[in-house]
Amino acid sequence: MTLDKLRIGVVVKPHGVHGETKVYPTTDDLSRFSTVKKVYLLRGGEYHPMEIRGARLAGNIVICHFEGIHSLQEAEKYRNCDIYADRRDLPKLKENENYIGDLIGLEVRTEKGEFLGMVKDVFPTGANHVLVVDRTPRELLIPFIRDCILEVCLEEGFITVHLLDGLLDL
Repeated sequence: MTLDKLRIGVVVKPHGVHGETKVYPTTDDLSRFSTVKKVYLLRGGEYHPMEIRGARLAGNIVICHFEGIHSLQEAEKYRNCDIYADRRDLPKLKENENYIGDLIGLEVRTEKGEFLGMVKDVFPTGANHVLVVDRTPRELLIPFIRDCILEVCLEEGFITVHLLDGLLDL
């Protein structure tokens, strides 16, 4: 089951003295910070609606200026807050596409039903994305390619994978 909001970033810290913030994006489409104007900052267990006045890229960080935040002290209140957008404000996905945030926390199983762990993170490489599976004694990295990802079932909370030779031996 998917939620009505999707995490698109996290406020890292204030930037400058005029209320801007450094945001670490948790989306692979950084244009969302320019196209989505209304967002929600999760602070103290509550969603605080905010409007993005402006956003610009600075390397792998987005500098955001939220409406109503005009000082370093006001921006400091939102340090480490997650930023969410309404799903209805985000572009529609194509068939067999998923938002990265929806994959985090899913159970990962082999095609034989063996539990491998839970998706801890997803990161892009030059060619494809990679699932980071939380597994003892170390994380398991699985390329997000057709040869490995057999099924993504958001409703039931799992991903079925085929492990290519050598993946567990690394």
